[in-house]
Amino acid sequence: MGHIKSPFTLLFVIMTTSLAVTFAGKIPAIIVFGDSTVDAGNNNYIPTVARSNFEPYGRDFVGGKPTGRFCNGKIATDFMSEAIGLKPIIPAYLDPSYNISDFATGVTFASAATGYDNATSDVLSVLPLWKQLEYYKEYQTKLEAYQGKDQATETVTSSLYLISVGTNDFLENYFAFPGRSSQYSVDLYQDFLAGIAKDFVTKLHGLGARKISLGGLPPMGCMPLERATNIGTGGECVGRFNDIAVQFNDKLEGLVQKLSKELSGSVLVFSNPYEPFMRIIKNPSSFGFEVAAAACCATGMFEMGYSCQRNNPFTCSNADKYVFWDSFHPTQKTHRIMANFLMNDTFSHFL
Repeated sequence: MGHIKSPFTLLFVIMTTSLAVTFAGKIPAIIVFGDSTVDAGNNNYIPTVARSNFEPYGRDFVGGKPTGRFCNGKIATDFMSEAIGLKPIIPAYLDPSYNISDFATGVTFASAATGYDNATSDVLSVLPLWKQLEYYKEYQTKLEAYQGKDQATETVTSSLYLISVGTNDFLENYFAFPGRSSQYSVDLYQDFLAGIAKDFVTKLHGLGARKISLGGLPPMGCMPLERATNIGTGGECVGRFNDIAVQFNDKLEGLVQKLSKELSGSVLVFSNPYEPFMRIIKNPSSFGFEVAAAACCATGMFEMGYSCQRNNPFTCSNADKYVFWDSFHPTQKTHRIMANFLMNDTFSHFL
């Protein structure tokens, strides 16, 4: 007996077909920078504890195998790639099982636990943004050798560049250690991060990128880990963290508007995940979810990474009922819904 597809699955199939036709040949590759929201396994190949290349991570991925994605299956960028007619997944640059023929249509340089701030990447010894950019330069050299100079130049200028980073700067650095919080007020730290974002986008443009999506922060105060430690509220979202996300998103949006005027020939778009993600959290049943306050893995309150263990008896049997997979990261289903929204909201600007 065949599986009955949910309305969300059918909608994704319809949208995927439509977007693939619309973008056919117009975007030759998706190139990704950022943190665990878009890391497909780069951290597997560097000395860090910020990994997820073990079960139960990846249990709903093709073949049921962990890949290093902090998810039970695919992440948003995988769905985006598939939706515009490219490959069904975007591989990690450091994964030796892929080569430039795979990366020519999409690659992620992202590293889980990183941030705009180098001090954030230092916490768990992961790839800072500057290192991701160095790997991108190396990629360009390989691409030219593979495609030839003219085609490689066309690939670089026509590709879609996605940047998704920033949450760790606040939750795993500023509010976790005294260093930056003793140097900056929250508002000044946001300005500091926005300055790094500006430099990164400007350098990326200087290397040939023209279609750039700068991602904002989600309602980070509603992550299960933050709710679980919000003592005395009954597990409500941490309003202060959500307010900071909104404030920082406003700064990033202003930055994109400014850079759009300064960087010639560029199409820059601010991709804001805050409102659509908040709608899911506030009305999970409207999206086919049953649980938004706790995660699927283990107790659903504190566990992620190595604490999200394979044989934990509390881990849920059906992750599609949950908005979050672990205490910090969304499920595959949430990633798919967010990808759908961001593609409709963002991708039309790149036509």
